[in-house]
Amino acid sequence: MAEPFLTPYLIGPYKNISGEVLTNYLYPIWTYSYLAFLFPVFLLTDFLRHKPLIMIQGLSLVTTYVLLCFAPGLPAMIFVQVNYAVVTSTEVAYLSYIYSVIPVENYQRATGYLRSAMLSGYTFGAGLGQMLVSLAGVDYFYLNAITLGIVSMALLISFWLPMPQRSLFFKGKTAAAVGSQSQQEGPLGLDGPEKPEMYKDEAGSGREKMEHNGSAGLCSRENVANAGHLLWKSFKESYSSRHLIYWSLWWALASAGYGQIFNYTQLMWDHIEPSATSSIYNGGVEAVCSLVGAAVAFSVGHIKVNWAMWGELALGLFSTVATSAVFLMALTSSIWLCYAGYAIFKSCYMLLITITAFQIAANLSMECYALTFGINTFVALILQTIITLIFVDEAALGLNIVTQFIIYGSYYALISVLFLIRGTYTACTTQRNPEYTENKEQETSVEVISVEHF
Repeated sequence: MAEPFLTPYLIGPYKNISGEVLTNYLYPIWTYSYLAFLFPVFLLTDFLRHKPLIMIQGLSLVTTYVLLCFAPGLPAMIFVQVNYAVVTSTEVAYLSYIYSVIPVENYQRATGYLRSAMLSGYTFGAGLGQMLVSLAGVDYFYLNAITLGIVSMALLISFWLPMPQRSLFFKGKTAAAVGSQSQQEGPLGLDGPEKPEMYKDEAGSGREKMEHNGSAGLCSRENVANAGHLLWKSFKESYSSRHLIYWSLWWALASAGYGQIFNYTQLMWDHIEPSATSSIYNGGVEAVCSLVGAAVAFSVGHIKVNWAMWGELALGLFSTVATSAVFLMALTSSIWLCYAGYAIFKSCYMLLITITAFQIAANLSMECYALTFGINTFVALILQTIITLIFVDEAALGLNIVTQFIIYGSYYALISVLFLIRGTYTACTTQRNPEYTENKEQETSVEVISVEHF
């Protein structure tokens, strides 16, 4: 609810931080902290089996808004940035948790539902915040206080989430032995007749008991070495397909640019129409963007498209539209055109990231998908950190907000050209040689079966 109004709140009388300090000093701290936390959090997510990290995410959100409401001074706001980096880094726990409880054939629909649910919640919060500010005249401080109450409720709800029965990589000695035995029986029932349902349930129940009994060895040297072996094996399987590498490449490149634009958009709006002297509609714009994104994400879950042929070309085409939108934001002096550019950009990104997520998830096992999500996000953060270090940080170029957005538009232009060329080549090759698609699908099937050996 309060997030769309964060920059006006920090610039305003409660915190009295200048836009230059926010742009070139305070906001970059989040990027650096996010990068530092992501990989350790990913390993802890698996080791602690998701739920504790989701609870930590809720606790960090509560802490963030307590500090925003009641802690004065720049040092406190620095800690807010570090603390919020914990919130964003634990997103991997939530997403991998969702995919761990659904069958692979439902990944496309579940991905659409998941992103549409998240965006619907953001739509409601941002829209409600805008109405409270514009119609009821609620102060930004009280907006943060209301948000504090809401995230406190979310923290309490996280205590009731069911706990997954096992880790993906840290399985314990006995569980590893059970896994090896199940591998010998054959993946997906290919090497033997299907067992009766009752036998399956008993075997699964016994397996959970054995895994629980073997959990005492989670911190043993042998189990850590076994986890490292599985991580490396999953890494090789995840990136053994050029098809998946291209989707992952777009994910990393586009997410880095989206992170920068999302972080600094409010500063661009404040530059065009200062919040101290004008009525602002940040919440309304975010609500509209999220509503469109939710509808797009929901629709993607039900669309049947030959993504092997058209997917990479779609990445290039919609990235071109996003590029135009970013340049519009950078070069216009009208706040409404800037709002429109942001809405177009975010809608394109949400469409493509949803398609990318289920394309990757549908072709990998849970182990590999969680690892791929973590690696792609980590690469995106490395790129985002490099961009921040060079162009944003006051210790380097420390560019103004308009110049930054021109650079972000140029960055997306490069992504567009790359995937337009690649997508055109793929579409032409597939049309001339229909067996290309069949071979790619067979290759993907073999990869999924191979991964199931884990």
